[in-house]
Amino acid sequence: IYTGEDTLSLHDALPIYKLIALDMDGTLLRGDGTISERTKSAIQQARQKGVKVVLASGRPIEGLERYLTELGLTTDDDYALSYNGALIKNVGTRENICSQLISGKDLHDVYAVSQQIGVNTHAFSTELGLISPKLSHYTAHERDINGIPLTLIDFNELSEDHPIVKVMLVDEPEILSPGVEQIPTDYYDRFTVVRSAPFFLEILNKNSNKGNGVAMLADYLGITSAEVICVGDAGNDIHMLEYAGLSVAMGNAFDDIKAIADYVTHSNEEDGVAHVIEKFILA
Repeated sequence: IYTGEDTLSLHDALPIYKLIALDMDGTLLRGDGTISERTKSAIQQARQKGVKVVLASGRPIEGLERYLTELGLTTDDDYALSYNGALIKNVGTRENICSQLISGKDLHDVYAVSQQIGVNTHAFSTELGLISPKLSHYTAHERDINGIPLTLIDFNELSEDHPIVKVMLVDEPEILSPGVEQIPTDYYDRFTVVRSAPFFLEILNKNSNKGNGVAMLADYLGITSAEVICVGDAGNDIHMLEYAGLSVAMGNAFDDIKAIADYVTHSNEEDGVAHVIEKFILA
């Protein structure tokens, strides 16, 4: 495992990387939700070398758009992974490269469990966007950070075949953590279940995760896993770090993320993403 403090000789032969997938919150974005000028410059230099720069986030695509625009990742050759890999989109053409959903029946089941364990929930519908039975604190947070509308609806009113992208259990960490312990064990076989933040637990299609998403996009582009760098900080990044030829944990990442990474960079407040690009792509 490398660390952000080690040094690789610039004369050492580095692999040729063709794609770098970047988590957003806690990775690309600083705590105030901004991207540093150094990071923007590094991303543009990587693109000039022909490297695909792909945002890979748990956010909906609407929550990525202003950052894609800010970084200039808006052409027909640019791609983004949203909803933790459940949706892969060509940013320029708006074509869906892949979408893997769950059903209204799945939503009903998860909602019933959430009521039993006393945890708030919301979900994303392909037809209605962000939906929830009530406006809780973290549902408002989801709405506001992504700049999207919220539809209040009784989940049980939705048909069993209603297309759902993901369901989220959302609450204060001291409420959510013990609630997670009560989730039926078979849910971990039935769905992909990832903790994307101390206050977010996400439940998706069994085949939906950032690792599968990056793998499918790389295959679509004719890129091998050895040619991919993935950078993240939290539990929903584990799958893509396991896939990558070079897995990178942020300096502010959870300890279990650092433990599986090939390299630990600086924190999101210290241009950790720029450091990775400069070291492994621009060098």
